[in-house]
Amino acid sequence: MRKIIVLTDLHFMPEGGRIGHLDPAARFRAVLGHALTHQSDAERIIITGDLAHHGRAEEYARLRAALADCPLPVHLTLGNHDRRAAFRAAFPGAPCDDAGFVQQVIDSGDVRLILLDTLDEDAAIEHSGRLCAERLDFLQSALAGAGGRRVVIFMHHPPVDVGFDAMDAIGLADKEAFRATLARHGAVSQIVAGHVHRTIHGSVAGIPVSVLKSPCHQSPMMGPGTDTHASVDEPGAYGIVWLHDGGVIVHSEDVDVPHRRLLSYA
Repeated sequence: MRKIIVLTDLHFMPEGGRIGHLDPAARFRAVLGHALTHQSDAERIIITGDLAHHGRAEEYARLRAALADCPLPVHLTLGNHDRRAAFRAAFPGAPCDDAGFVQQVIDSGDVRLILLDTLDEDAAIEHSGRLCAERLDFLQSALAGAGGRRVVIFMHHPPVDVGFDAMDAIGLADKEAFRATLARHGAVSQIVAGHVHRTIHGSVAGIPVSVLKSPCHQSPMMGPGTDTHASVDEPGAYGIVWLHDGGVIVHSEDVDVPHRRLLSYA
């Protein structure tokens, strides 16, 4: 069984920046440290966007410094808070496709990992995501070339509505085109996303979708009229994707929760 650590929605800010009273950089370091300590047998780390809060050079520089001593390979893609040019300037070695989108294919044994860039810098609705024709062509080529491997897709915006009006309004704009691309291939076992700052599970085209929490701030259960910026100070978290012969398992692990007392059911 192979293991991948997944983080999403880091929201790095300039030195001294806070989201509410939370320091995103400190929260990220705590979550990353926990993951590296308790999941030391992981083969890699994937971070699915909203790396920076404002998409500024200083924010990406702070993230780069935070990852400098990471002992595992780290793969990055972008979300709605990111800015592609600033990211690429800070991470010039990050893989991109021929059109400049921050997406890549990683073959790991019998599994193909596909990272998609859903950032739409010209979005008609701020913070919504998009997979334009060029990005969908990349996805189709990656799926067609899987060569019998099972596929796990990582992306920032979930490809499904999550039942929160505010978040669905800034979701992936072209879900139907994405679904149509998936329907032409039968190899996808799992989709992992972020954006909502909450653990949510669903499916698209019969494929399981797992939405993961942030290392920083989380979303409450959102009723009608709740603003997209509504956030709660709950523990930071990361995802663990286990790849095994029978399929894919996705866990969400909270960090810095109160002391856990083991209970006996004798």
